[in-house]
Amino acid sequence: MSENKINCIGVMTSGGDAPGMNAAVRAVVKTALIHGIDVYAFYQGYQGMVDGGAMIKKMDWGSVGGILHKGGTVIGTARCMEFRKREGRLRAALNLIERKIDNLVVIGGDGSLTGANLFSEEWPSLTEELLKKKKISKAQALSHPKLSIVGLVGSIDNDLSGTDMTIGADTALRRISEALDAIDSTASSHQRTFVVEVMGRNCGYLALISALSSGADYVFIPERPPESDDWAEELCEKITTNKKAGKKKSLVLIAEGAKDKNGTPIRSYDVVDELKKRINEDARLTILGHVQRGGAPTAFDRYMSTVLGYAAVRYLLEKDDDQSKIIALQKNKVKVIPLMESIKNTQSIADLIAGKEFDKTIRLRGGSFRESLETFNTLSNAKPSKKRDKDHALNILVMNSGTLAPGMNTAVRTAVRIGLDKGHNVFGVRNGFKGLIENHIEEFKWMDVEDWTSVGGSELGTNRKQPKNRDFYEISKNLESGNIHAILIIGGIYSYASALDLLKKRSEFPAFDIPIVCLPASINNNLPGTDFSVGSDTALNSIIEAVDKIKESAVASNRVFVVEVMGRYCGFLAMLSGLATGAERIYLHEKGLSLQDLQDDVNMFKKAFEEGKRMGLVVKSEYANKIYTTPFISALYEEDGGDIFDVRQTILGHVQQGGNPSPFDRSIAIKMAVKAMDFLVKKATKNKHDVVSIGLHGGHLDYQNIEDLERLVDVNYHRPKDQWWTKLEQIINLFGRSSAKKS
Repeated sequence: MSENKINCIGVMTSGGDAPGMNAAVRAVVKTALIHGIDVYAFYQGYQGMVDGGAMIKKMDWGSVGGILHKGGTVIGTARCMEFRKREGRLRAALNLIERKIDNLVVIGGDGSLTGANLFSEEWPSLTEELLKKKKISKAQALSHPKLSIVGLVGSIDNDLSGTDMTIGADTALRRISEALDAIDSTASSHQRTFVVEVMGRNCGYLALISALSSGADYVFIPERPPESDDWAEELCEKITTNKKAGKKKSLVLIAEGAKDKNGTPIRSYDVVDELKKRINEDARLTILGHVQRGGAPTAFDRYMSTVLGYAAVRYLLEKDDDQSKIIALQKNKVKVIPLMESIKNTQSIADLIAGKEFDKTIRLRGGSFRESLETFNTLSNAKPSKKRDKDHALNILVMNSGTLAPGMNTAVRTAVRIGLDKGHNVFGVRNGFKGLIENHIEEFKWMDVEDWTSVGGSELGTNRKQPKNRDFYEISKNLESGNIHAILIIGGIYSYASALDLLKKRSEFPAFDIPIVCLPASINNNLPGTDFSVGSDTALNSIIEAVDKIKESAVASNRVFVVEVMGRYCGFLAMLSGLATGAERIYLHEKGLSLQDLQDDVNMFKKAFEEGKRMGLVVKSEYANKIYTTPFISALYEEDGGDIFDVRQTILGHVQQGGNPSPFDRSIAIKMAVKAMDFLVKKATKNKHDVVSIGLHGGHLDYQNIEDLERLVDVNYHRPKDQWWTKLEQIINLFGRSSAKKS
């Protein structure tokens, strides 16, 4: 596709600020400069566009240095009443034409994007009026016949139709989860009920996903009000029932826009009052407010915003129509969608809520939203909804295997409760296959896993043990004695290989002739058939938090940091963390590494520091090269850097496996565990004995036959042959290479 000739691009952030906006601005500016395009930023959004002067600044490479990790938006945002009037838009048009800007990247919510589309539609008449008033020349009018708009959705509510995630939503979930985890400890200590209000006027995404990933008892969201006319009675009954079942504390989430089914607002303080009045509950209220918007963006928001910002400029270079567009993320892929179609669909949801058409509202939110709501309703119960039928109940085994991944506990809790809720028996295995060999099997009850949702590590234990020789006999004997009908294995590549071994041994051991599902849990994200593995997002966030601190320590000195991350032979962690932290170089085993590469990179850094650069960052995957280790690379850089820069190495180690799982990891662990248990029950009931892995691929959950493992995986290096994230290397190379020229 041939590129359009573009001389100048404008970029702005508007509406409510959202973490990740800076990453998007940075990507737009860098991509434009790389392509030889001038780029201007409008400070304070539309206000800067209307006011002009110093509020419109030409950007260079240094203008976006050091902003990737910052929350909010460094170019500002503000409400602008003038822009809502034609006279204000006329002034804005003049300011754009004077700077030869007729391509605009707008980062904001539906109101900001609607305003940009109106501006674009009015552009011909605005330029005509300016020409008549002799504010511009005829040549200027002819040079700028149209205004092209491309939008990036910045909204912590994740409320815009057409994109799976909006900029800032993942970070807001992280802030909420951190607060809820902190509240959980004090709630347990005092056996209290906490009511927590989160943002979301017409969208319950933050409240629902936070409730699901925190083990909450009840959630109020705009899309699904309480069924009872007396919502307080319904809530109090739920809290009382859960307390009687053994819960020591209770948690209620409420979206700020929650209403009852008659459209009357449900206020968070009313919820607290009703709990105190009706059941004498020691309830406390926490309104999180704008803390949800604040702080450094998560790894996902940095990665997504960078990719979308890059794609926005590429779209302007390649566009073939004049319709305003949004750059969206659908099924983990960048998509270009019509702006006003997305806005209209979004606004229709608010209309449906106002019209009390809640079933239609849930359908428009999508299947994932509906499934999350159904799953929450199941997991938040005090006991299973079905009584166990001893004659038809299955015995399902749940175990962890391989290396530790944050989110394993979340997956186990979900699997246990889903299995019990379906009327079956669920058993847990201590310490992976070693425990299965030694028959360390115990039955789970509903409340045994109550507090496991947000806990890091593995309460069941895990290890890399793979069955060999006589181990298979011991496993078979234990499965037979326990009358096990199905197995869920949560883990990494070792668990997949072990499941394949069990499949191959069926002719010798009939006890293995049962359905088995492998659920991917590995910080390395090196498993086939899934875009993301449970634990990988938490590890990425641990890395970027450490690197942010490292970068802060180096600002005052000329220094290059070489940071080694985990991943073994898979470079996922290195690639995504490098993109999210602004690394100039990333060393991966997949790409290879030569001495000449290292020498070229040293020379690049030397030139950059001589031109004024103060800090450099190299991210290296732990097994990138068996000869050129992290100490070797650091020593080489130190020697050749001479007096120009010094070098420090950091090997992050097992800190990447620690901590509470992120909301993203909790969410996918829950989704995968629900689907896995559905699969096992369905297959075991029909006496079908499939052995599969489950994965999140393109936004959907799919199954992959475990027999395909050897075909899909590079067996020498324990990584998939097809890795979606390798395509991101072009962005890294582009930004890193140009940083040497424009430091």
